[in-house]
Parts: sequence; C-alpha cells; structure tokens
Amino acid sequence: MNPKTQKIGLLTATSLVVGNMIGVGIFVLPAVLSNYGSISLLGWIFTATGALILAKIFSNFSKIIVSKSGGPYVYSKAGFGDFIGFLVAWGYWIACWVSNGAVAIAIIGAASFFIPELATNSVLSVSLGLALIWIFTWVNTRGIKESGKIQLITTVIKILPLLFIIVIGLFFFKLENLPDFNITEESNFTTLSAVATLTLYAFLGIECATIPAGNIENPEKTIPRATMLGTIIVTLLYILGTIVLFGILPLDILQNSPAPFAEAAKIIGGEYGGYFVAIGVLISGIGVLNGWILITGQISMATAKDNLFPDFFKKENKKGAPVNGFIIGGVLSSIVMLMNYSEGLVEQFEFIVQLTTLVVLMPYLFTAASYALIVIEKKLHTKSWIKTFVLSTLGFAYSLWAIYGSGAETVFYGFLLILIGIPVYIYMKWIKNKEN
Repeated sequence: MNPKTQKIGLLTATSLVVGNMIGVGIFVLPAVLSNYGSISLLGWIFTATGALILAKIFSNFSKIIVSKSGGPYVYSKAGFGDFIGFLVAWGYWIACWVSNGAVAIAIIGAASFFIPELATNSVLSVSLGLALIWIFTWVNTRGIKESGKIQLITTVIKILPLLFIIVIGLFFFKLENLPDFNITEESNFTTLSAVATLTLYAFLGIECATIPAGNIENPEKTIPRATMLGTIIVTLLYILGTIVLFGILPLDILQNSPAPFAEAAKIIGGEYGGYFVAIGVLISGIGVLNGWILITGQISMATAKDNLFPDFFKKENKKGAPVNGFIIGGVLSSIVMLMNYSEGLVEQFEFIVQLTTLVVLMPYLFTAASYALIVIEKKLHTKSWIKTFVLSTLGFAYSLWAIYGSGAETVFYGFLLILIGIPVYIYMKWIKNKEN
C-alpha cells in the first residue's frame, strides 16, 4: 500500500469527533452553569438538539461529496462557490491554530495541579507549552494513522473519569442538592439563551470526521456514522455529567469550585479520585491539541489543492501528511501561546480568542444553507425534499441564532477577521489566472 493512502476506520474517526469536542472546558463548565440553576439542563438539551441537527447535515453531505477532504470548506464551496468557500476555510484555519495556542495554555493550567511551579515559573510553563505544540506537530507529520492512535487512546482516557463520575456518582446523588430552576433575576427565556450560548462551545468539532475525508476508509459510510455516533456520545456525557454533579455537590461548593469534577471525585473516592479526574483533564487537553493540529493541516491542504491557499500548503511527506501546513500552524500556535506570557499582550490574546468564535460558527451556517442548494441542484432525495428543506432550515436557523448569541462585538470583529482574507483570495485568483 502506498503510504500516501493511509486510512483510518470508524473507531478512530469517531474518536476524532469525540476527542476534539471534549476539551478541558467541560471539566469546569458545570460550575459556571450552576450560577443559572437547573434551567442549565434545558440549555444543554436545546444546544444538543441544534448540534445533532448540524451533525445530521454534515453526515448527509458526506454521502453526497465523497472522499474529498475539507468538510465545511468543501461543502460551503459546493453550494456558494470559491469566494464563500475560501472565506470559510480562511476563518476556520485561523480559528484552528489560535485555539491550539489556547489549548496549550489550558494544558499547562491542568498540569500545574501536579507541578505547582508551572503557575509561577513562566520559563518552565512556556517551555512545556512549546514542547507540547511541537511534539504533537511532529506526531501528526508521521501520518494520520499515528495521530489517530494517539487520538483514540486519549479519547478513551478522557472519557473514563466522566463515566466514573456519572456511574458511581449516582450512589452519592441527593435531590436536595439540585439548584432551583432559575436562580438569576432574569426571565426564563433570557437565562435559557445565556446558558445555551455557554454550552454551544462545548459542541464545536462535530464536523471533524468530514475534514480528513480522503484518509477515511469507506467515507460514505464511516463519516456519517462517526459524526452521529460521536455527537450522541458527547451529548450523553455532557448532560448526564452535569445532572450528577448538580446532585453530588451542594450549590455553594459547586459555584465556587475551579474543578467541580475533581471535587465530586474526592467525595466519591477520596484524594485518589481527585487525582484520577485531574489526570483525565490533562489527557483531555493533550488529545484536543493532537486532534486540532491534525485538522489545521488538513483544512489548509484541502484548500490549497483547490488553488485557494498558497501551493506550499499542498506539500505532503512520504507518510501523506501535509507537513508544511503542520509546521506553519505550529509556528502560529506558538506565537499565540507566547502572547499569553507577555504581560502587555494578555488582553490582546483574549481578544483574538474571542474573535475566533464567529469564524468557527460561520462554516455551520453556510454548510446548512449549502446542503439544501446541492440537493436541489443535483436532484437528490426527490421523494423527501420537504425533509431536506426542514433539516437545512433548522440547521441554518440554529447557526444564525448561535452567531447572534455570541454578542455584537464578537460578530463585528469576527467579520473583520474574515474580511482580512479577501486580499489573499484576490491574490490567489490573480496567480491562478496568470498561470492559465
């Protein structure tokens, strides 16, 4: 077999979806949600419904456009042409390497539980962060099978502490610990919207199995299954985990806990339980970093192969890995991470991370709209056009609501970030025309 045809199967593809969705944040999020009350559980259900609708759209699309890597970029381009496709890829690519820098910082925070000096020694923490980025950049250059093995192992390890809390935690569950339905001074609708916006970001990554489509065995079958299965697994873990935490920890402890899952684990299994969850958080961060580095290289390579990104992103090594895409992504992620350790740039770093919110959501919006356009254009699903139209409309409406919920400032500057890519698009078109 030619090394450049490395393929991954259902298990690894599913771990890419699950592993990229479950990050470090979910281990803290229930503490934030407890400030709103039990209405948070409705927020999870609302967001999960929207995520499952989008997952279904991505699943269906992967059966229409088969074996072509790029996921949301390819799907948006199919419906709206090169320009929109480029803007989706541009924004998504930026969001990937910025997020990788932020994830490296989050891993350092988790590691400080075991090495307290990381919280005070910036040289040590920067060195660890850079080492993590480049170790997993190197791992990804070894080919998608190597990256997939690490993704599968880290996904299993990160799920174990969540399952531990959910299953064993039931024996420590107390109904009286559950917070009142709405403990804010806002209306139920306003509070539900706020909670749903918070929970939304825990579902980003549902599209990850569609991006390396060219490296997946039987993609027309494997990608839909991995996308839906991965989203369902994550949904169950998130909702059940939050319910159990609400029932184990008294509200005053939960609201002020920086690590609620570890706090619950201590109640269940003492100090060893706390260490077990802390290791899970650390491994979770490592898995997310590995998975999103893979996606960063894949999205830039797919766009370059359509002559919308510079040619050097196309370069593949003997393992079929987009080596230049990984190296450039690693350099940019390193810069983002270093910004956090320069006192004057901390606010700018937080601002950049906020900007990426919109450019991650835009691909969902255009993919949902493109789905209906492609089905009509190719005259597919002729017996179920109404079903297709409803699914596409619901996905589009949910994505639009999510963008609105991210806040006016985020939307404004996020669009600005996307528009910066227009000169790059014009240049790439000029180069292409010149060659022709």
